[in-house]
Amino acid sequence: MSLKIAIAGKGGTGKTTMTALLCRSLMNRAFKPLLAVDADPNSCLPEKLGVKVAEDKSIGSLREQLRAEPEKVPQGISKSEWVERLINEEVTEALGFDVIVMGRQEGPNCYCYINNLLRNCIEKIGEQYRAVIIDNEAGLEHLSRRTDGRVEVMLIVCQPTISGARTALRIRDIMRSLCLEVQSAYLLINRCDSDISPELMDEFKKTGLEIIGRIPSDPVIGRFEDEQKSLIELPADSKALQQVEKMMDEILKRRNK
Repeated sequence: MSLKIAIAGKGGTGKTTMTALLCRSLMNRAFKPLLAVDADPNSCLPEKLGVKVAEDKSIGSLREQLRAEPEKVPQGISKSEWVERLINEEVTEALGFDVIVMGRQEGPNCYCYINNLLRNCIEKIGEQYRAVIIDNEAGLEHLSRRTDGRVEVMLIVCQPTISGARTALRIRDIMRSLCLEVQSAYLLINRCDSDISPELMDEFKKTGLEIIGRIPSDPVIGRFEDEQKSLIELPADSKALQQVEKMMDEILKRRNK
């Protein structure tokens, strides 16, 4: 069974950067093949991974194509096989990993059948990978529509502030209200450069979720982003990367119990 990790968080918390560092950490452990899924409409994960994806190469574009031409299926194969073939064409290959962009959300029309079809095919394709990492938006739209399927680990990225703790609580409430298929959920505190005060810790405890990682600010990451370098190429002495590695150690240890 492939390891499936989803990352959620409010815009500006650094969740996409954390997604890229998780990809780097899994690559260090030879988790291959690896699939990175950009499920945030404000797509920027490919850039952080140093990958160029064509503007029209997304599941969103495919969804519109299927809606516009629902009967365009070659003779001799089932519709699910045809859709799986189309999804494979949307995958962008990189060195050591693949990337797929979910793209924009659907419009006012009914997409239930198409979403179910996409979900089943994406889950099937995901089984071809040893690990799948999903960068979600805070609203968890793709997960709520089941287009990403079951998730083994959900990481809610937030900053060490009262606002961050309350946002994490709202995301947890969204997860519960949607009855998402999540095996384990944790808090990941980003840009955490000092001890968390007792008052702030009380706010985080209201989520009922464990803090599994505290990632410090890292000027090396800022420099890489300014220079538009891939975070896959971060040096091993990156402070943030080292803490992500420790967090991944813990996730894998718990998974293997």
